[in-house]
Amino acid sequence: MKNITTESHAVATLSNRSGARRPGIGRRAGRLTLALAGGLMCAALASPNAFATPTDTMIKAVKFDDVSEVNKQLANGMDPNLVDQYGMPILVIAAREKSDNVAAALIANPKTDLEKLDSAGENAMMLAALNGDVDLVKLLISKGAEVNKKGWAPLHYAATNGQDEVVQLLIDHSAYIDAGSPNGTTPLMMAARGNHITTVKVLLDGGADPTVKNQLGLTALDFAKQYHAKDVAEGLAARLQNMQTTPSGASAPSQNSAK
Repeated sequence: MKNITTESHAVATLSNRSGARRPGIGRRAGRLTLALAGGLMCAALASPNAFATPTDTMIKAVKFDDVSEVNKQLANGMDPNLVDQYGMPILVIAAREKSDNVAAALIANPKTDLEKLDSAGENAMMLAALNGDVDLVKLLISKGAEVNKKGWAPLHYAATNGQDEVVQLLIDHSAYIDAGSPNGTTPLMMAARGNHITTVKVLLDGGADPTVKNQLGLTALDFAKQYHAKDVAEGLAARLQNMQTTPSGASAPSQNSAK
């Protein structure tokens, strides 16, 4: 306020020195004073911490893995199932941002819903799987988070980005190997789409069926061809050929590829 008063005094002094009898100078000075005051107010409003709410503070802390601030907010009664303005739960945000310390704090809270979905139908395990965050996936599983989910599942997300270690971890914890998305797309199809040859092998060795078709009639091999995934296409074609030539009841020889 002192600065505004000083500015007003300076404008008035300038007006008097310029000739008080000049028409309109007083009105212009008044408008300038208001403009200066308004500018100072806008600067205050623009300050990032001027009106930060506890919710804003919590979400920022989650994004920056500031576990100390998160624990402080939780101790003050903040809901561990808080969502941001886009409907994303803070546990899902933590998984997306790889804020593992914050994720662990939230998971340890008995009120946290580990299965809570964002507006896109994604939960924390799905994004952890997508990011290849093995430790977070392990922690979620150890706390009882569901490995199998109707529709798009964590295994789809891990396969999409070629996260072999997460794929194997989920399979080891009874993830349904041929889980179908809403249109029947399987994890094997998603791995084939991305030309993730080692992921395709992990899934095939885990029992994935390369002959499964989605609702569009496409197999994993079709996905590989459509997305120009040459390595996977060749491996799947060889695997299918082996399946056709291997007598029923006999197992095809294990090879170090998708074949």
